[in-house]
Formats: sequence, structure tokens, C-alpha cells
Amino acid sequence: MYFLLSSTRYDASLLKFGWNNDIDGPSPFFILPYHFDRLQDAAEQHGWQEAKRLLSYAKLKGKCRSKVEEEGTGQAVKVRITLSEAGEIEVTVSAVPPFQANPMSLVHFNPTLDVYPMNDPVVSVYLDSMSTPSTLFTRTKTTHRVPYDEARARSKISSPTSEVVLFNDDTSITEASISNVSFFRAGRWLTPSASTGCLPGVARRWLLSNKLVDEDHEEQLTTNSISEGDWVLLSNGVQGCRLGKITLIR
Repeated sequence: MYFLLSSTRYDASLLKFGWNNDIDGPSPFFILPYHFDRLQDAAEQHGWQEAKRLLSYAKLKGKCRSKVEEEGTGQAVKVRITLSEAGEIEVTVSAVPPFQANPMSLVHFNPTLDVYPMNDPVVSVYLDSMSTPSTLFTRTKTTHRVPYDEARARSKISSPTSEVVLFNDDTSITEASISNVSFFRAGRWLTPSASTGCLPGVARRWLLSNKLVDEDHEEQLTTNSISEGDWVLLSNGVQGCRLGKITLIR
């Protein structure tokens, strides 16, 4: 048995960013409409018509808000949402450090022009040693995480400051184990196309819709195109954007 999955964040600092507003106005939930759309789309792809029928944005937001208020854990929490085939929503929360700045601001970093602040951590990003075949479980986010767990194990990922980049059977870069990826190419951030079988993550979708990254429709991002020291923009629906660098030699 598995569930559809999406993880967002409750963070009071998000109320000041107009780009995070939803139909109710300023929202403390990180791009929650995109999480709703992800769950709806995944339910469709998995053939879970009852789950799709029962899910509404108001219901999803209400469940998230109730759990945050019930736990009373503080200013910022990770909000983990699961959706069953029968349409049941379960929410759990866990404390995270609050955002100190705009969580999407690092997309504006230009590796050819800008100096990265020394006090901000850079994620060590490794290239997986084996391909990960593209399936329904890479194209949608679920609690079936075996391919990602195996990739993390192969690269011995045990820290929030390390990550592993996956590729498919055609050697096309797809994503990282808990993030989407973009590489800086010809003056812009380029993210793998959905045709690679990658998870079309919520932060990735937000960045694309705001024309802050471009989709790689020309299949430029392959394992052979990745070099030691390449900058990587990592993005997901809990952390926003982080920056990493490729490490091929260990």
C-alpha cells in the first residue's frame, strides 16, 4: 500500500511575500496551491478518481491549519500531507528553522558574476553511480520512496548538506533525491524536461511559471555534461531554493 505525498511548510515569514498569496490572501503555507495541484494531478495519473473527487483546496488547507494549531509547535514547521486512494488526508508536522529571507531568492544567483556568501552553506552534490528507471513513481510523489532511498544509500547521503543527482536509462539527468535540480548553462538556469520522467516538483513548477528557470527541451543535461564544481540549484516545496556544487571525486 502507498499514498500520494506532498510536503510543504508553515512559516509566518511567508505572509510578507505577495507571490505566496493564495485565493484567501497572504498565506503562511509555502506555495500550497501548487501542492494541491500536484495531489490532484497525481490522483489522476494513479487512477484514484474518488480521491480526486473528494479533494478540494479548502479541505486541504483546513487540514493543514488544524494540525499546525493542534500541535502548536512554533513559528515554522514542515507539513507532510498524504492522500489515500479513498480520499483521506493525513497531515503530520515537524519543527524546522524559520526562513531568514525570501526562500526563492537564490535563483537569482549568477555563478559567472556573483560571489556566493561564505556564511551560507553550499550543498555537496554527487552524481549517482547507477541509473534510475523512470516510472509512475518517479513522475508522481508517493510514499513509495525506494528508488530515492537506494540512490541516497549508494552515495552515502546522511546530511542535509549533501544530495545525489539521479539520471534515467538514457543518461538524461532527472532530479535529486529530495529536490529538483537546475544547472547554470549559457547564462540561465536549466532544469530537466518532464519528458525525462523526473518529478515535476512544486517549486520547479513555480520557478518555471515565473520564468526564472528554463526547461531543457534539447536534452543538454546528460551525465556527460556534468563537471566537477558545477553549480546546482536545488528546489523543493519545503526548503525553497538552495545552492550546491557537483563533487565527482570522493
